[in-house]
Amino acid sequence: MKHISILPLYDATLTSIDSAHQIFSRVNDFMNYQGKPDFYKIEIVGCAKDTRLNSGLYAVFADKTIDQIQKTDVIVIPLLCGDFGEAISKNQEYVEWVCKQHRNRAEIICLCVGSFFLASTGLLDNKKCAVHWAAKNEFKTKFPNITVIDNTIITDEQGIYTCGGGFSYLNLILYIIEKHLGREISILASKMFEIDIERKSQNPFAIFIGQKKHGQETVLKAQAFIEANPTTAYSVDEICEMVAVSRRTFERHFKQCTGNSILEYIQRVKVEFVKKQLEAGKKTINEIIYEAGYTDIDAFRKVFKRFTDLSPIGYRKRFAGDS
Repeated sequence: MKHISILPLYDATLTSIDSAHQIFSRVNDFMNYQGKPDFYKIEIVGCAKDTRLNSGLYAVFADKTIDQIQKTDVIVIPLLCGDFGEAISKNQEYVEWVCKQHRNRAEIICLCVGSFFLASTGLLDNKKCAVHWAAKNEFKTKFPNITVIDNTIITDEQGIYTCGGGFSYLNLILYIIEKHLGREISILASKMFEIDIERKSQNPFAIFIGQKKHGQETVLKAQAFIEANPTTAYSVDEICEMVAVSRRTFERHFKQCTGNSILEYIQRVKVEFVKKQLEAGKKTINEIIYEAGYTDIDAFRKVFKRFTDLSPIGYRKRFAGDS
């Protein structure tokens, strides 16, 4: 039997704590239906017997405190909300215990932006971490020694599992169940809770947000121009001329500051413009692509799919409703 410790971190969301508890508990029911014993022993393990969440709106009562658990097999770090720096500070009491348990071979399941707390322990240094697209820039700034993955929803790094994108933590829990008990039980859980087991990417849901906390005026000027002109056709050379910096130098500088080449940045801004037009559903796809400044329809379709994992028509079908 595997012992699971779900941590009721300060500033955690109640839904992520409860969902993990419910799904792992339900797996025990599946095992019992097959005449087998429970596979998991699930406990809420906190620094104190009760933790207040959401400004005191909810209280989570722990089964055990961390000083009562000498060894656990699995640690679940819930999704955090609010100010991540403040949440990290409030949860420092957990850090030593989590690191000790990981040294004793405990697996760590980190749900969405609970990764900010996990990263603060140092356990993610020089590893990959899936991060919600909306938190990617802040995470990169706070933790430069961690490789941020924002195109897939799950990472598996030597017993540390992370996921990016809101409720994609449900997919991570299914992934863990499959590792522990096999595909059949994982599929059963996906059907019971109606979770799309094959969801692999957060790209269709991501909204591009350019990194602007670098403070470099010439780069900010170029970003502002690109974002203000999603329907204008212009070249990378014209951008460099506008800021009066040689192309080679500015390309390197821009990439260092934003994480994107100038061309990628232009493409991402235009893709965001097209996505909004597709969601509105009032124009033909070709009309929208031309409006974004592209004359080569096939070339743009390839760019669009690279950033969204969907074709323009596939995106419209998913997000435009009955328009």
